[in-house]
Amino acid sequence: MLLTPRSRTRGAQGARPVSRPRRARAALLASAVSVCLLAASAPPPAEPLGVGDRLFPDLGNPGYDVTSYDLAFTYSGDNRKPLSAVTTVVARTTSRLERVNLDFAHGEVESVRVDDAPATFASAREDLVVTPEEPLDEGSTVRITVRHTSDPVSAGREGGWLRTRDGLVMAGQADAAHRVFPCNDHPSDKAMFTFRITAPAGYRAVANGLPAGEGHTTRSTTWTYRTEHPMATELAQIAIGRSAVLHRSGPHGLPVRDVVPRKDRGTLERWLGKTPGHIAWMEGKVGRYPFETYGLLVADAKTGFELETQTLSLFERQLFTRREFPEWYVDSVMVHELAHQWFGNSVSPRTWSDLWISEGHATWYEALYTEEKGGRTLEERMRLAYAASDGWRAAGGPPAAPKAAEPGRKSAIFRPNVYDGAALALYALRQEIGRSAFERLQRAWVSLHRDGTAGTDDFRELASAMAGRDLDGFFRAWLYGERTPPMPGHPDWKPAPQTKPAPEGGPEPETRPAAPGRSGAE
Repeated sequence: MLLTPRSRTRGAQGARPVSRPRRARAALLASAVSVCLLAASAPPPAEPLGVGDRLFPDLGNPGYDVTSYDLAFTYSGDNRKPLSAVTTVVARTTSRLERVNLDFAHGEVESVRVDDAPATFASAREDLVVTPEEPLDEGSTVRITVRHTSDPVSAGREGGWLRTRDGLVMAGQADAAHRVFPCNDHPSDKAMFTFRITAPAGYRAVANGLPAGEGHTTRSTTWTYRTEHPMATELAQIAIGRSAVLHRSGPHGLPVRDVVPRKDRGTLERWLGKTPGHIAWMEGKVGRYPFETYGLLVADAKTGFELETQTLSLFERQLFTRREFPEWYVDSVMVHELAHQWFGNSVSPRTWSDLWISEGHATWYEALYTEEKGGRTLEERMRLAYAASDGWRAAGGPPAAPKAAEPGRKSAIFRPNVYDGAALALYALRQEIGRSAFERLQRAWVSLHRDGTAGTDDFRELASAMAGRDLDGFFRAWLYGERTPPMPGHPDWKPAPQTKPAPEGGPEPETRPAAPGRSGAE
């Protein structure tokens, strides 16, 4: 029912009574002013941030540098159910921050504390946006503790958790570590890691680095591991399963630890026993192994790739069990992942466009090992790569300026142009500056940038110093040109006529060929 207000008579002081409509208008005005004041003081809505990587613009976060991660996971025994987890990030701020963004997806956040005080939080696409009680001053140390779940339901080819027959392993390339834990998920921000993994009786948990203790109850065990060198988030590894852990010694007494399905330990031994010799071979090329341990993690799962997770490279079981793969081929893939411990892990790419340095060198040493041990010449492989190179550049971009992947296919940046295409550029460099200068360059690169990050400009400058002349023109042509330049010393090499470019994405990361012919990437 519509009510019609009535006017009141004047009061004793002669003031005109305020009608109901006037009182309503005054109340609405006061309410509007209050809303405006609140809106002016309210913080803007949470939004995702990034460090400006040209291939992954939203990846990583500005304003801080992580010094350490402490990751605690509890596994139920069912690899379809979320793990409960606590992630503690210790960082140094590089600017004043009212909010801190962490990369995180595929988990539910229960609470966040900043320096032991409760903090508010919100999700913005694949960012967890944390607002502390007080802004963080530039140059301060901050500890962020996130209680969350880590959901393997999303496990698949885009990475994060991968299911095995008896548990879980991790695959964090290219930007999938944040599908497992909150982090600054960009290779430019390396940090120390501590892992604490609790699993039911009968399971074994392993992670990067060295063991740092075990805690036992009647129903479960908690394993602790720590890294002794900083690590990029994409290289983190946690494996949980009914596994056997096998130990042996490498060069200089290096601890070599292999993690394999219990049922396969006998079958795989002939391959596992090769690792110390592979390490010795690589040390003869580029210098001492850069980490505290190494080994193979063999997963009973169909992944289609191998991955150089730091100190514990991930391998698909069928690489070692399929009879059609000849011995030289399996050896070359093992050496590829081992070479990454120097190129990609110890020296990490500053941006994802610098991926060619890591994959090109791993492919280079894979091919060099095959030449020395398998009788398949490096020159012939490079001649075939030269013929295909223009097609690779058309499909995926030049080695140092790869095309971005389509949405939902982030791993598709791992195309032939950053594997054999990049190794071809290294071969051209060796032809240009000579074998001696080239080999000194490889050793100097891993020595100067050990435990750090470096990019294409750093490599160009060091190569020029080793050559004693400016190589800017050489690198512009070989790393950024749309067409493959003439090969020094091989004027007869010609690119094959281009056909229709391959579909966007190329092979998945480190996909092996259906029939052995060229070594796969990871």
